[in-house]
Amino acid sequence: MRGRIVLAAVLGAATFVSAPTAPAEPSTQDSVSGRGPVGWQTYRDLTAAAQLRPDSQVRQFSSYDRTGGNDDGFNNTYSCLRHTDDGCVIAERQGAGEIDSMWFTRDFGSMVHNGRIKVELDGRVVVDELLQELVDGKTGAPFVWPLVGNGDDTAGGSVIKVPMPYRESMRVTVQKDPFFYHVTYREFPDARGVTTFDPADKAEDVVKRLRGFGVRDPKPGMRNTSVERFTGDVAAGATASVASLSGAGWVSQVRVRLPQVVASPRVGNDGRAFGAGGNSAFTVAVDRNNEGVRLTRRVDPVIANQVARIVVDGTAVGTVDSGPVRHGQWIDQVVEVPASVSKGKTSLKVSVEYVSSALDINEFRYDVHSRVGGSWNRTDVLDLGPGHDGEEKAHGYTIRNQSWEGTRVYRYPADPAQVTASDAVLEGVRLRATFDGTTTVDAPVGEFFGSGLGEYDTRTLFSSIDATEDGWYTAWWPMPYGRSATFELVNGSGVPITDAAVQVTSAPDRSVADGLSSGRLGYFNATHKRAATVPDRSWNFLEAEGTGVFYGVTHSMRGNITSGNRRNYLEGDETVYVDGARTPTLYGTGSEDFYESGWYFRDGTTYVMPEAGNPAYELDGDGCRYDCTGAYRLMVADAVSFGSGLRFDIEHGPVDNEPADYSSTAYWYGTAEKTFSETDTVDASSDESRAAHDYRAEGETRGTLTSTFEGSGDKTPVTHGVTSATGEVSFTVEVAQDNKGVRLLRLGDQNAAYQRATVLVDGRRVGEWSQPLGNTHSRWLEDSFELPGSATEGKSSVTVTIRPAAGGPAWSAATYRALSRG
Repeated sequence: MRGRIVLAAVLGAATFVSAPTAPAEPSTQDSVSGRGPVGWQTYRDLTAAAQLRPDSQVRQFSSYDRTGGNDDGFNNTYSCLRHTDDGCVIAERQGAGEIDSMWFTRDFGSMVHNGRIKVELDGRVVVDELLQELVDGKTGAPFVWPLVGNGDDTAGGSVIKVPMPYRESMRVTVQKDPFFYHVTYREFPDARGVTTFDPADKAEDVVKRLRGFGVRDPKPGMRNTSVERFTGDVAAGATASVASLSGAGWVSQVRVRLPQVVASPRVGNDGRAFGAGGNSAFTVAVDRNNEGVRLTRRVDPVIANQVARIVVDGTAVGTVDSGPVRHGQWIDQVVEVPASVSKGKTSLKVSVEYVSSALDINEFRYDVHSRVGGSWNRTDVLDLGPGHDGEEKAHGYTIRNQSWEGTRVYRYPADPAQVTASDAVLEGVRLRATFDGTTTVDAPVGEFFGSGLGEYDTRTLFSSIDATEDGWYTAWWPMPYGRSATFELVNGSGVPITDAAVQVTSAPDRSVADGLSSGRLGYFNATHKRAATVPDRSWNFLEAEGTGVFYGVTHSMRGNITSGNRRNYLEGDETVYVDGARTPTLYGTGSEDFYESGWYFRDGTTYVMPEAGNPAYELDGDGCRYDCTGAYRLMVADAVSFGSGLRFDIEHGPVDNEPADYSSTAYWYGTAEKTFSETDTVDASSDESRAAHDYRAEGETRGTLTSTFEGSGDKTPVTHGVTSATGEVSFTVEVAQDNKGVRLLRLGDQNAAYQRATVLVDGRRVGEWSQPLGNTHSRWLEDSFELPGSATEGKSSVTVTIRPAAGGPAWSAATYRALSRG
């Protein structure tokens, strides 16, 4: 926690208590079981993060280098699936689904030269705007910050996080070739429960919820909550039990405070200044039950004697003075607003007025804390400056007589020995949680809450590190338990912990036990790893068996490149393999791209957004030997579901070639039981298999292909027989009689893109199997098609008929594997 200077005294004291409104119970069952929330409901009920959703497959289109190299967009080589009169098609799919996340970068984060973006859903245009204006938030809700973000918001990228469901088809087109991009989307077996996205729905409740990221619980409220509290010391090598819960219910919040930890001193921030006669004004959120409010104001004391008056709701509450000139150093000014001014209110209008200065008055950031029940809780943050236009607008920030704007990378005064000891505590003290007798959370405190390199102020949708004095580390992940839950602090740091505080908030819910036992809900997991990177082997965030949903990761990258481009470890791409498929369902374009930034985080610029951020950057000091990056990525609407297994990797360097010390904590929900099981395989190159499965094909050519798979298999040639057909293909496959649907995986040759066919099950049309992807280098592709349960349930075998589209490429297949969903 960072030290402070209190520059204004409390003017009065009062208390005000109002009865909280009883919120609705969280929902543990979605309207269509097995696919999770759809559309805006994804953000309206984040307790549903614990729902397992094996019927929802996450996929991605991106500009990744099809040869496995590093040309992931630099030359637009792979940036378009095809061209139309509207421009470059970057995503296209048939069937029901939802676009969940789009990311772009070029020109150091400017989207001007991409021109317009057009999104078509079910044959209707729902977005047709200049991409730069869309990510700037100029087109209006729901496309406003932080559901969109531009190159300043994300330190080099541009993002669109508006969930856009569709029932039949989607297409995304950019007017100009976009260089680097990702479009991540979900596929559903059918359109049940799916309503096509309506851009007229401003979803203002969702916008408000997301703008409270990192300071407020984003989930619906829970009834009958209680808090277990622990305060005390934890000796080196000791373990402290901090909470023990019984019965069935939810853990809705976990908070930890370690007063001996000091904040990491290096901070980059942008800000503004105003001259004589000027002022700034803005609105901040506070707790209605507050017993006073604290404003913490970050200032650059390079200008001497900056004196400003702080006025709250028309009442002067104090004066601040920056004092003498200090170069390259931050100071925090703290003003305590008395309860007589703030009690009973949910927001305050703050005005900062010029009094006197050697030149002008600067400001960079405001942290707002409400005192409730004797504890200071952060209730808002205004990070202002030219790089935070969305955040300024959300707070109604205005400035009069502006004299300067810009960015500073300075340090807070700190004892290096204290920083070293603090880093050791944050890495060596682990939070351990056990649900129903199984430990699923065992991770360093720092990385669990969002920063593995030190105490860096961090705000995500599900967690927060408050680096101000007495700041809490908070997590809002919904954690279900059927019988019991226990939490421990394990001190493996070698440093005695003094005056630690832990609070675990829970709510009883008898339905959770059934949700967990039936496989509708999964247990919360936080899986930590740390090791030196290994040449030719990607870093693994998570490898898991069973059924689950991957929601994200906090990643601490400690580069060990001694000279040249010391950030080259960031050239590594992520790949995601689901349920035994040999082709990745997600294939990224670079590490900072995965964290939704760009250009090495604009050369080390730190930032935070609800679902991605880079809160920590260290260079040649503060515990970092060379170049170190701390980042996080949450995947909320685009969470990766799996029914039998998952492998989520990221390269270290362009070809897994750069030395580094990596650690990561992956957040996911899961159960050991597998939802999908392989019940049959058809080998189209084997006469015996063809006969056994009554395999028939019209206009067929048979041959042999020797090539590689994309991703981790791009250097290992595989030889297998392969067929192509211009006419109807049919075969019979065995399925589990108690199935709730079947996933059909096709291994084929993707030398020709845009293979497309109509699929029938036992003579009934179930959809279009369309594959826009193509690759002339790594030609093997294993893609999939979901056969809905309405066509397969109660059967022990089904006959699949595939009718290639007239005039399109021949339909290629080597094998078909049937995965029955239990």
